[in-house]
Amino acid sequence: MGVLEVLQQLRVPVDCVAGTSMGALVAGAWASGLSPERMRAELAQVDWKDLFQDDPEYTDMAYRNKRLSQNYLPGSELGVSANGTQAPPGVLGGQKIKLLFNRLVGADRGEQEIENLPLPLSIIATDIGDGARVVLREGSLSQAMRASMSVPGLMAPVRYAGHKLVDGGLVDNLPVQEVRERCGAEVVIAVNVGSPLLPPDQVGSLLSVSAQMVNILTEQNVTRSRALLHDADVYIRPALGDITSGNFDRNADAAERGREAALAVRERLQSLAVSRAAYNAWWGQIARADLPAPQVDAIDIAAMPRLDTRLVARDISQPVGAALDTPALQRDLLRVYGEGYFQTVDYSLVREHERNVLRVTPLEKPWGPDYLRFAVNLETSFDQGANYSLRAAYQRTALNRLGGEMTASVQMGSKNGLALGFYQPLNAVQRWFVEPQVEYENHSAPVYQNNHRMAEYKVSNARISLAAGANLERMGQLRLGLESFHGSAHQETGTQAVVEQSQQVNGWFASADLDRLNRLYMPTAGWALQSRYFSSAQRAYSKIEINLNGALPLGRYVWSGKLSYSGAGQGVLPLFDAASLGGFLNMSAYARGQLLGDKVSYGRLGVSRVLGQLPLGVRGDMRVGLALERARMGTRFTEQQGFGLLDSATIYLGGETPLGPVYVGYGFSSNRQSNAYLFLGVP
Repeated sequence: MGVLEVLQQLRVPVDCVAGTSMGALVAGAWASGLSPERMRAELAQVDWKDLFQDDPEYTDMAYRNKRLSQNYLPGSELGVSANGTQAPPGVLGGQKIKLLFNRLVGADRGEQEIENLPLPLSIIATDIGDGARVVLREGSLSQAMRASMSVPGLMAPVRYAGHKLVDGGLVDNLPVQEVRERCGAEVVIAVNVGSPLLPPDQVGSLLSVSAQMVNILTEQNVTRSRALLHDADVYIRPALGDITSGNFDRNADAAERGREAALAVRERLQSLAVSRAAYNAWWGQIARADLPAPQVDAIDIAAMPRLDTRLVARDISQPVGAALDTPALQRDLLRVYGEGYFQTVDYSLVREHERNVLRVTPLEKPWGPDYLRFAVNLETSFDQGANYSLRAAYQRTALNRLGGEMTASVQMGSKNGLALGFYQPLNAVQRWFVEPQVEYENHSAPVYQNNHRMAEYKVSNARISLAAGANLERMGQLRLGLESFHGSAHQETGTQAVVEQSQQVNGWFASADLDRLNRLYMPTAGWALQSRYFSSAQRAYSKIEINLNGALPLGRYVWSGKLSYSGAGQGVLPLFDAASLGGFLNMSAYARGQLLGDKVSYGRLGVSRVLGQLPLGVRGDMRVGLALERARMGTRFTEQQGFGLLDSATIYLGGETPLGPVYVGYGFSSNRQSNAYLFLGVP
């Protein structure tokens, strides 16, 4: 961008342009008529950390996709087919990146084809199948830009004209020969922004070795391209210093380095200048006019192999007969992507029979529709031992056109369990559904008295339910159903502290699960409400559960709160379905499950300070926080000495990892209870 600004300042026109990788983005945007100043302004507005996260904001994700993300690591998804398992083709599908490219080249004013651009353009990519250099001189401009920037392993390759394309920097990072062939260029202005090789002492980790391998390949082809330069050519190598190929957020700094490097060869560039009138005439043929948004006369959603197009149409708010609202369209497409079924959801505006047709193209995941998912969880209380679990699920989606799904899951560790559920929408937009489920779980429950383990009980539950429900768009879900479960609690070790129990309970339930938090982990704003009521006339027993969470940002601080209640509406809760306290941020001064009772009222108020953001490509932040907790219990099954209001305070340091959130914390109370914690994984 900085070099282009100098060319504009000196009035230097060009006859053709070629670009590779990030150079393809700049070349494509420029050839489509975006001036260097506007390009710099557009890129300055980009949230680069968010751009490298395909998912929409958590509030815009579909309810079921939210719950999958809560229970299983999103990055653990593997496709399952008769040929075995298949991983996604990249860490990123490039959903938001492609929408950015659409905006930069003006695709919302009409599909931009390379062959129709006023300035001849070539974009370089690599065929990952045979390593061939592929030059794109026709076809979708934004798609070509996306292909040339597909860093292998990070971004999914682009299938185009029989090729599987990745980053062009692997074969031709400085495409000197291409501009000579494209327009017979007698003078080539070559801008080399390749990353230098790392010193040997900095090459040690798997990531640094991979980066060094790519840099070696790039530098080798750049050396060959430099050998093609003539004395009349202009070679520009900005002094990028510590700005690397991953520092997208430093694009303004890089542009300044490019500007300085171009000004260093000002005299040579000045010799290529033309008169102001000639330059204005040249750029006037290229510059993009500021036209009003076109009217959308029809919306066409491409047919999908497995799903009904009405599932996509539900989220498209663009009215037919009105001007195209590009920001709203991009938001809507991200919501469609947030359903969890698609690799990408793209759009184009095409002219057909004197009408503007908005064409939406959802691409279902080619490694689906069946998946394996995994999660891990570890909570260590230095005084009271550890709890851990490994979780896996086999999910079959798109069982029918309405989007039926089947999920089978297994969990092993401190808590063991099996579950099988079937989710069947009753209409194409999935407003109404039915869901039968079968579950079994068991775990060891310690029984405490005076802060000492007195016994260990084996608690098990076998449950079958049938629910009917409604999806409230992205707000959440309501359910009403029948449930039958058999619960038991039997002593395994120690002295008998609680009467053993075994019961069959039948009844009905109603639940509401509403979630407007802005993040999966460590939210900074929003609220969530989970409530459930179960009633059994057979046992004269009912249970009420309510959880309300909220977060509010104030500068670099985030205030958070939680209120919850769990207890019997009538009768007495059995031990195997008791309300519990204890564990990290659930009365942290006490061990997990240390307090069991018939009723629990709980409140927490916390404040945390954001210390910094995690690296590019990982959403979230690092925080240090303080939480104050209060609770009151009804009839106690454990820790029966002492009554009244319980208190706890927690200090912690937390962040996110590829395995989920991690916390290190210390909890203490006024009655001298205390615990230190290490928590890692999916809760």
